[in-house]
Amino acid sequence: MAKRNFLLGKGESLVSDVTVRLGGGPKAAPYTFREAKKRLQPMLDQAAKAVDMLPAEACPADNAIVTLVLNPEYLAKSYFPKELLESIGLETIGSRTRRITPEKRSRDRIPEEVDTTELFLRGPRKAIRRWAKELSNWEQGARDTDEIVSIEQLHVPQAIEKLKEVPTRGKVLFEVVLHVGHPGSLDGQVAAFRTYLRNRNIPAPNERRFSAGGLCFLEIEAAAHQAREIAQFTMVRAVRKMPDLRIPKPAIKAVGIESTQIELPKSGPLTKDIMVAIFDGGLAAGHPITQWATPLDAPGVGKAHLDLLEHGLGVTSAFLFGYIDPKRPLPAPYTHVDHWRVLDAAPGANPYELYEVLARIDKVLKDRTYSFINLSLGPNLPIEDDEVHAWTAVLDDHLSKGKILATIAVGNGGEGNPLINANRVQVPADCVNALAIGACDVPDADWQRAPYSSVGPGRSPGLIKPDLVDFGGSIQRPFLVVDAKHGNSLSPTGGTSFAAPSTLRIGTGIRAHFGDSLNLLAIRALLVHCAEKTDLPCAEVGWGRVARSLEDIVICTDHAARIVFQGKISASQYIRIPIPIPDGVLNGKVTIKATVCYATPVDPHHPANYTRRGLEIFFRPNRTKFPDSKSPHPSTTSFFGKTQKGMTEDELRRDAWKWENCVHAEHTFLSKTLKDPLFDMHYNARIESHNDPREQEMDYAVIITVEAPKITDMYDQVARKYATKLQALQPVIDIPVRV
Repeated sequence: MAKRNFLLGKGESLVSDVTVRLGGGPKAAPYTFREAKKRLQPMLDQAAKAVDMLPAEACPADNAIVTLVLNPEYLAKSYFPKELLESIGLETIGSRTRRITPEKRSRDRIPEEVDTTELFLRGPRKAIRRWAKELSNWEQGARDTDEIVSIEQLHVPQAIEKLKEVPTRGKVLFEVVLHVGHPGSLDGQVAAFRTYLRNRNIPAPNERRFSAGGLCFLEIEAAAHQAREIAQFTMVRAVRKMPDLRIPKPAIKAVGIESTQIELPKSGPLTKDIMVAIFDGGLAAGHPITQWATPLDAPGVGKAHLDLLEHGLGVTSAFLFGYIDPKRPLPAPYTHVDHWRVLDAAPGANPYELYEVLARIDKVLKDRTYSFINLSLGPNLPIEDDEVHAWTAVLDDHLSKGKILATIAVGNGGEGNPLINANRVQVPADCVNALAIGACDVPDADWQRAPYSSVGPGRSPGLIKPDLVDFGGSIQRPFLVVDAKHGNSLSPTGGTSFAAPSTLRIGTGIRAHFGDSLNLLAIRALLVHCAEKTDLPCAEVGWGRVARSLEDIVICTDHAARIVFQGKISASQYIRIPIPIPDGVLNGKVTIKATVCYATPVDPHHPANYTRRGLEIFFRPNRTKFPDSKSPHPSTTSFFGKTQKGMTEDELRRDAWKWENCVHAEHTFLSKTLKDPLFDMHYNARIESHNDPREQEMDYAVIITVEAPKITDMYDQVARKYATKLQALQPVIDIPVRV
């Protein structure tokens, strides 16, 4: 048998704690204290008048909401104006991204348009009046009063600002997003909202609702002209027409292609130890594909629909067999799959289906334990930078522990109008804890993004969306799936619906190959790490196209060593991760490729600060080079977040890169510039935009590949040097890695 250089595991045995002290001079404020008072006073006076004009019943417990826009130089969590807000009597209940040109920057720099954070603050109306009245008497010198220099704008949201493309006539099913603050106040806030609506003869919200973070998502069926009255309730964050569910139909219609006869595999799945779920339109009972897929009906689902069954069959075929080449025998599926039918009525026939479908998925995920899931459905709604949808919030919460690897199709809206972001990735592909999958046009070389595949960027954090692309079919090269009627022939189709489960198949293949020696974070990191490089903008294809075979992921060439680190890190801890390279003088150039991945709890009411966990990563290429004679640690240089193609300078320098929970980069160095290179990694924790001091531990996965074309035994040299630490991962099932 030919020699196989399997992945090197146990990289975490090389990791050590390290103490790193980062210091800086005092913060240079854009405004003096006197300037800040002068700017803020008229804003406060106007805010006090605005909250006084609100009806009493629109202000539960006499509370109102004001928004505070931070100067862009105060985005770091260490600058959060905590003492100021506490002294006034206001609490932060949400935030969102705002793009502004500040009036002034520090050090006399010219102001420029940039992203910043807008905070939603809740408090008694009397607190806002008191602040407006007493500001003129404030003196400089106290921490709470001095923090006013961070304020750029202050404003009371008006009802019309909360409306998002609301119809002007007829009866409308509205989706209403309500600020509730602490989860314990949910029932009280909803009750106050019901009272407010009843007093205005507006129908009460439907019983079905979703809560996530400090938000509650409600359905209200009312007349279009009542939208503004609904939005006047101060705790309402947004009102929109309830989005439709994406119609699950092929993105392309292949014509003139004759059905091809096939023979299904005769063996069962290679393993039955992997729990996988697909949520879609169902499978017809008795179809031959059900020998590897169990059809299940989600709680509350109605009768099956023929078109939806056909879509569900295609998605399941893509998971079991990937893209089918009619010239080759079908491979045996890696594992069994549960197919949950969550769709029933004819697409668009049921106005309540969006929340009904989400409720079914939520129920299954609460009741069952799955390691891998796929969703090729969701709202027909491009993501928004300033709001997180219920679908995204609910799913990200399920995925936040890193115990599920999810693939989600980005949608087929890529040919929509870019001027209104209609071509942008669709909800819930903006989940930061999932892999958002787009489609490319061919399964072999010279591939491009399929025109229908929705594009990024995602929200920040979560900027790289799609994460990956896989073949999804095109008119010239349709995606072939098992026929829905007979099962002994192939049907042409296409769309991101099929690229997503095809990607999940590769992930389950890695798990089947190596068993539990690789956790789900490591598998996700490997899929990103081994994606095919491309010159296409990352907004179109993310990190690249998924590797064509398992061999490209699990086997190293003789010139390269790929090492897997799976470990834990505590909040505020620094750890040192050495980059394994051979001893002695290296020849030629050395390429270092690294991927870091972790799961994170989220704050849906804080889109600008959505992820609660962050890693600050410092690359030190040479242990003999120091920034100065007093520094205890070697010099650093940038590695992540600086080379993504197609990104603006503003996006590349954002503080949010330390809050991205999946980062990847590759750089080539002259071998003589490397001496015991390493990464130092620091874990930051935040909650609701500010520091989270609680003790907490986080799982992470790091994949590092070191490649040197002129070193013919690079893998062997690394394996020998770290023989007592690193271990080649051994397959638990010997499967053909070229499928």
